[in-house]
Amino acid sequence: MPADKVVVTNVSALKAKYGKTYPRVEAAVNRLVAADRKRGMATRVVALDSAADMRSVGGSAVTRALDQRQAKAAIDAVYTALRPEYVVILGAPDIVPMQELSNPMRGDGDDVVPSDLPYACAAPYGTNPRSFLGPTRVVGRVPDLMGKGDAAYLVRLLSTAARYRTRPRSDYQEYLGISAEVWKGSTGLSLTKLFGASTAMETVPPKGPKWRDSQLERRLHFINCHGGASDPNYYGQPARREAFPTAHSAKLLKRKIANGTVIAAECCYGAELYNPSDSAGQAGICSTYLHDGAYGFFGSTTIAYGPSEGNGQADLICQYFIEAVLGGASLGRAALEARQRFSAAYTHLDPADLKTVAQFYLLGDPSIHPVGSVGHALSRSKAFSAAFKGAKSSPGTRALRRERLVRTGTNLQQTLGAVEAARRTAPAAVKRVMAAAAKESGLREVARESFAVEFPKGVQKGELGKFEKARKNRSVHLLLGEGGKVEGKVRAVSAIIATVQDGELMHLRRVHRR
Repeated sequence: MPADKVVVTNVSALKAKYGKTYPRVEAAVNRLVAADRKRGMATRVVALDSAADMRSVGGSAVTRALDQRQAKAAIDAVYTALRPEYVVILGAPDIVPMQELSNPMRGDGDDVVPSDLPYACAAPYGTNPRSFLGPTRVVGRVPDLMGKGDAAYLVRLLSTAARYRTRPRSDYQEYLGISAEVWKGSTGLSLTKLFGASTAMETVPPKGPKWRDSQLERRLHFINCHGGASDPNYYGQPARREAFPTAHSAKLLKRKIANGTVIAAECCYGAELYNPSDSAGQAGICSTYLHDGAYGFFGSTTIAYGPSEGNGQADLICQYFIEAVLGGASLGRAALEARQRFSAAYTHLDPADLKTVAQFYLLGDPSIHPVGSVGHALSRSKAFSAAFKGAKSSPGTRALRRERLVRTGTNLQQTLGAVEAARRTAPAAVKRVMAAAAKESGLREVARESFAVEFPKGVQKGELGKFEKARKNRSVHLLLGEGGKVEGKVRAVSAIIATVQDGELMHLRRVHRR
């Protein structure tokens, strides 16, 4: 039977984790299904480890909970059979694993990039992020705490989803914007694009981490700071030196976040789900926001990048997510549109771009609409009301949106190029330019990598054919470097990225670890 929303999880893993308290989790899931039904949404729960459930969708049951290949194949089977509008992954990665993709920014400290992107794509299991350039599915993860069977925590998150309500945009127009001082130009540009001004932006230093209750109660948070692995804090940085004062702390957020809050965090590891025991029992910032009633958290699993001035990588994908939410999109559609819009802005994805698409994902029920959309004038007419029996929008509108999103994702998969590690050598002149840029930036070189830019087969058709020769001779060259100081879990990493066409330097940019 088709479903509007599908909740996929591993029941055996949940039972093993929660023991006698599992029935509380099961009851909370059932309450979410009932609440969706009242909203006119048919929600189905599929146990990926159940032979019966998976047989009903023509798939195979997951026999090893942490087997990424099995999990990907099972969720693909569920989606193919049921064609849901929304896919909810229930549980942290120790219940339903993230897909570990190879890291295009080799040498930056991340061995792999844990990702939910493959679950949003029709492409089969693989570890190369190039295989997942065309996401078409609306996916979000409702996580429990890694390694800890805290039923009250997961029940609370499921209750938030069951009881959510859509609010007017005015409730989200006031924001908390936090930026490392060194990136205030970039953050200010993001906030101005979203809200028309950046006057409410706070920089660290001199502010933080004890934000006023009135600031924390705002329902839109946009954060551009440093972050570290298994770290419950985000960090600022002064404009002219390497120091990393605490900007935002999980332990200072408890019971201060307003129900319905939506967050976009550009920070490295900003949405990492780690075991609280790895940090003296303190769960991460993303987990703390969700516990206190936040609807959605959009962030990165690993080291993220962006420029110090202007916008790029993490700046853009977070902007696009918030812009879609403010425009009335569901959290899941906002995340999908952010991925698609980010990728579509480029002729090809360089290593930093490719990592960005892979690492940013949504925590929260993707079907939640935090902000009400503004209907067109006709929707307020008697004729419209009579035609659609009082509905505020045309019932088929969501289906048309999904058709557009599938078309966009399919086109990206079929036409977008991306880097692939290859035996390429940067021209001597380009090497000198990159070395000079690194020196001026105060970087100590730690790694170099060269890539060919590859495009899907058959893409050079029609008018694109005139670019075929040029595209065959395009390469990207990466120089990774460290600054002079490492403090706590923050490692100052920057990269110089050069794009070369037929031996000539076409583009040069510098990106920094967030």
